[in-house]
Amino acid sequence: MTQRPELIRRPNSLRAKVGSSFGGIDAAAVARAEEALKALSSQFEQWLQDEMVKLEAAEAAIHDHGYNVQTAENLYMRAHDLKGLGTTYEYPLVTRVAGSLCRLLDSPEHRLTAPLSLVEAHISAIRAIVRDKIQAEDHPVGCELAKALEAKVTAFQG
Repeated sequence: MTQRPELIRRPNSLRAKVGSSFGGIDAAAVARAEEALKALSSQFEQWLQDEMVKLEAAEAAIHDHGYNVQTAENLYMRAHDLKGLGTTYEYPLVTRVAGSLCRLLDSPEHRLTAPLSLVEAHISAIRAIVRDKIQAEDHPVGCELAKALEAKVTAFQG
C-alpha cells in the first residue's frame, strides 16, 4: 500500500505582520519614522561634512600612494556611502553624482582602468555641490554637471 504525502500548511506570519494585503502598512509607524528622521535632520550637515572628509582623504591617498587596488577600493566605498546618504542628507545631486562615480568604479576587475581625470571630476563635482549647498534636485547647473559626468561614464564603458 502506497502512502499519500501529507501537505502541512504553515501559518503566514508575514501576512500577520504587514496586514491582510500588501498595502496594509501601518501609517502610524511611518509617521513615527518620519518624525524621527526630522528630529535628526539638524545633524545632517555635520554628517555630510564627515563623509566629505572621508572622500577627501580617499582622494589624498590616491595622490600620495597612487591609484592602486587599495586606494581605488577605498574611493569606491566612500562614493558608495555618499550615493546612499546624499538624498537622506537632503543632497539628491550628491546621490546622483556619487552614483555615477560608483558606476564608473563598480567592477573591481576594471576599476583601475577608469580615467583618473573622470574620477577627479566626480569628486570635484560632489565637493562643489556640498560647498555651494545645492540641495535642489533640479538645480540647472548641478543637473547639467551630473548629466555630463553620467555621459562620460557611459562613453567610457562603451
